[in-house]
Amino acid sequence: MSEDLRAQPWFRAFQKVMAELPGLVSDRLELLALELQRAGRSLVQIMALVMATAILGTAAWLALCSGLGLTLVAQGLSWPLALLAVLLVNLALAWAAVSRVRRLLASLGLPATRRHLVFGAKAGTAAGVALNRQPFTNRSEGRP
Repeated sequence: MSEDLRAQPWFRAFQKVMAELPGLVSDRLELLALELQRAGRSLVQIMALVMATAILGTAAWLALCSGLGLTLVAQGLSWPLALLAVLLVNLALAWAAVSRVRRLLASLGLPATRRHLVFGAKAGTAAGVALNRQPFTNRSEGRP
């Protein structure tokens, strides 16, 4: 390397940056490792809290259903009819949840994106949806 090149200020600055580079990378990797460790601990806590919430929610639901059954029995309904009423309420709520899940499943396939990514006459059939390119502007109006 010529002495002229080494005497240039930009070359000295470049050498300083290159000398500092391992320290900069090392600092960033250490920060990443510490944050990943903290994120792992947070994830474990979140999972434990979700499980506790599920258990407590289930216990609360069972208490609510028991209270409904006892109330029906106290109102003069027989035990079998009270249990049947609680069962029907639970089945109706389960049916509503399953219906909602079935409606939401259609959005998992990203139909609008697939329509726009596929070109030509096969666009509608390749996405598995009808080719309806009418945009909707107001979400309260519903989907086209």
